[in-house]
Amino acid sequence: MVNVGIDLHKTQFTICVRWFGVEKENEFFKYPTTEEGYTAFLKRVSIWQECGEVVRVGVESTGNTRYFKERMEAAGIEVKVINTLKMKVVNESVKKTDKHDAATIAEFLEKDMLPECQLCSRESEQLRRLLKVRTTLVRSIVVIKNQIHALLTAEGIERAKGTLQSKKGRKQALDTLNQCTNGLVVQPLLETIDQLGENVKRIEKQLRELTVGDRVVELLLTIPGCGEICAWTIRAYLDDINRFSSAKKFCSFAGLAPWVQNSNEIIHHGRITKRGPQELRTAIVQIVMGLRRMKAKTLTWRLMQRYEMMKAAKGSGKSIIATARKIAVIIWRMLSADAAFDLEKMVDQKLAKKSESMSKRARAEDNEIIEERAISLLTKNETMLTVDKKSKKTGVAREKLLKAG
Repeated sequence: MVNVGIDLHKTQFTICVRWFGVEKENEFFKYPTTEEGYTAFLKRVSIWQECGEVVRVGVESTGNTRYFKERMEAAGIEVKVINTLKMKVVNESVKKTDKHDAATIAEFLEKDMLPECQLCSRESEQLRRLLKVRTTLVRSIVVIKNQIHALLTAEGIERAKGTLQSKKGRKQALDTLNQCTNGLVVQPLLETIDQLGENVKRIEKQLRELTVGDRVVELLLTIPGCGEICAWTIRAYLDDINRFSSAKKFCSFAGLAPWVQNSNEIIHHGRITKRGPQELRTAIVQIVMGLRRMKAKTLTWRLMQRYEMMKAAKGSGKSIIATARKIAVIIWRMLSADAAFDLEKMVDQKLAKKSESMSKRARAEDNEIIEERAISLLTKNETMLTVDKKSKKTGVAREKLLKAG
């Protein structure tokens, strides 16, 4: 067996060859990342394969790892992609050279101790790239709008929030600044906003076409507070739910799991790791924010009731992250079971029945109190009428006696 450690870069890659079971020094070669370099390396590998050797390759995860992996696998070579975050022997090495890194990878590959990571599918990668481009365009729009707001503020013009969201509002802002001789400054900015907005719509249309009939997106959209952008983002970075054997592993992948440091009798739990994709974590948090805006619908949910209790005790930041971790568990269970979001599971049935019986009892008691008060009022009114009639009769008799003298 031949174990090959590769230190891959943009312009070249260095390989270290270790022969399993053979007392032979490591061999080092260097090739450019061009068609000629790949062909020369594959030619050398084919010679080893013709001699009956099994060739394994270990390579770090970089920007061009996918292309390299596909080229090697097409030639029948087993490729293991390394998780660089867990390979600190290479990252934090005192001796940091291409040959040393390749030799370290080859040695760990020979001992089957490489921490591997899984590359996403082509479809997921396409969704990720489109979402990143959309995020870049949206942020550019925000920067331009802030500049226009700054110009309006400098001229002493107070505009309501959301003025620049519509074409009508942007035209009004342009007309206002034309009167202040700043129209020529703002006009190209407004044109840029329109152009970027059209590009954002075009990208969203392409994302919608790529996810037509996607079961994961359909299930995610059944969650209240989850829109298309959140569903697309989770779909892109989730790739395949079967990769995660438990909800805890999915939470850990999303970076929503807390730090745990145990040593001897000291147990310390810190903040969330944030080791996963930031976009995935942000999308899950956005679902929580969407649920917060739907208080009329989510008021009876145990999830949001616990959020309100934690918010009062620990603040909104920690409560949002804790709720996002619970949402991640719900997402894992939904996708693993291929089931839509169930509103009934959000409400505790025992507590709901208990609260309903308590409310019925309270309403009955209120009705009894109202009836007693009504009866007492009627009795009081009848008594007052009787007294009034008697007083009128005694008054008439006194008048007759006075007239009689």
